[in-house]
Amino acid sequence: MRWLGAQVGRSPHTVRSYRGDVSALLAHAHERGVAPDRVDLDVARDWLARGHAAGWSPATIARRAAAVRTYARWLERTHEAPGATSLTGLAGPRPRRALPRVLTADEARALCQHAAAAAEDPVGHRDHALVELLYATGARVAEIVGVDLGDVDEHRRTVRVHGKGGRDRVAPFGVPASRAVAGWLAYGRPAMSRPGSGEALLLGITGRRLGVRQARERVNRLSAGAGLDRVSPHGLRHSAATHLLDGGGDLRSVQELLGHATLTTTQIYTHVSVARLRDAYSRAHPRA
Repeated sequence: MRWLGAQVGRSPHTVRSYRGDVSALLAHAHERGVAPDRVDLDVARDWLARGHAAGWSPATIARRAAAVRTYARWLERTHEAPGATSLTGLAGPRPRRALPRVLTADEARALCQHAAAAAEDPVGHRDHALVELLYATGARVAEIVGVDLGDVDEHRRTVRVHGKGGRDRVAPFGVPASRAVAGWLAYGRPAMSRPGSGEALLLGITGRRLGVRQARERVNRLSAGAGLDRVSPHGLRHSAATHLLDGGGDLRSVQELLGHATLTTTQIYTHVSVARLRDAYSRAHPRA
């Protein structure tokens, strides 16, 4: 786990997931009477097969296969189990990538306006800044709650976020987000700040850095208040990417904004935009 985090640069969430996956594989091997350094491809395949029978989704199986392959590479590097080479050949299903659910531009505007109207106390100012930053930058929720005061350049209207794999990037934001952040810094953060707040931009009610789970809950609550179906922070990320492409943004720029390592990951949003175009065409064109 230390190697995954420090040398490979995997996120804490990925490290936790891989820890659970590898632990489950070793527990399965123990049930079969196989020592940890004797786990081979047959044992791993049997583990995945049982998981499939138990109802694991293709995405879960694919992730667990990836965790085992990574574990096998570490075993090879450290010579803990030279026979683990066969585990690197463990294949998993290629999960079907579902098109993300995105807000319309009007729905996104309604959510931001509701958050602005609810900014009547420190928590409201914080939630307004949270929603505006998520939608403006397209950043992951973990990236936004990880922002420090020094990461925000109010003059240039940019924020430095710490992305997956230890990759930092600078994301721009517009005037509405700038006003929301300014309101939070002027009227919200001073009231919620405590000696242990440190440099965190967004704070929870205890004065410490706002957590990912709490951020999700606040976005869900604001979306309900705006009369929308449940909206997650990741839904705002999807929406930001799609609206940029709908507005004429190029795929490479969207890739940089979202912090995707490859353009392939970003291309899913082109499918979303085409689907929206096709739907609009079907509803509006007389010869559709």
